[in-house]
Amino acid sequence: MKKNNYSYIGIAFIILLFGILFVPKIVDRVKNNDISRSDRMSEGQDNNFSNSEKLSYIEINGKQKKVPNFSFTNQDGKTITQDDYKGKVYVVEFFFTTCPTICPRMNRNLIDVQNSFRNENNFGVASFSITPEIDTPDVLKEYASNYGVTNPNWNLMTGEEGAIYDLANIGFNIFVGKNEDVEAGFEHSGDFALIDKEGFIRSRKDAFGNPKIFYKGVISVEEKMDEDGNEEEITMLKEDIKKLLNE
Repeated sequence: MKKNNYSYIGIAFIILLFGILFVPKIVDRVKNNDISRSDRMSEGQDNNFSNSEKLSYIEINGKQKKVPNFSFTNQDGKTITQDDYKGKVYVVEFFFTTCPTICPRMNRNLIDVQNSFRNENNFGVASFSITPEIDTPDVLKEYASNYGVTNPNWNLMTGEEGAIYDLANIGFNIFVGKNEDVEAGFEHSGDFALIDKEGFIRSRKDAFGNPKIFYKGVISVEEKMDEDGNEEEITMLKEDIKKLLNE
């Protein structure tokens, strides 16, 4: 028998052995929906963004803005710090459970975002209560259940009031404050902040080339815009979360 024939027989044997050993395993993984994002050729669709520009870092005095250290108690009575979000992309909000105005709309929109990333283990939400004396872990747990919070990385947190207000106003530059002249006695922004896997605040740029910094959290995708003509940014937020997950 010629040497070339031995080579062909050897190659055929290797192909047959591969088929016997590995093809059944691949079939089983497909049946069990156990193919990861990196295994799927079709996951390239995650990169089909309407705006393909890389998200900007927020800079203050030439330094990229990072989430400051924090330590609060979540709805399960566990202590949560910034380290619990390492390696995760997450959205930050400040709210309170008895809010009669924008908070219900914000959290319905966050449920929409949560459900869009149902199978993404590296996505989370950090919700900080601005009425910690009311929003105990038990209250937050019931609130989470009522709204349909299912993501294990969604922490609704309570703690020392001054630390929460400093985190909002200084750490994230998201305004919160007390005002007896407004309904429920509190004022706060309806904006969301977006944080990357390394703990940096990120956003896309506006029409003038400046970072937007925040995402409007009150207007839903279905509403499209509010009475003042401001367009919804939940669609934008979802797209930018995908970008950061793919980094």
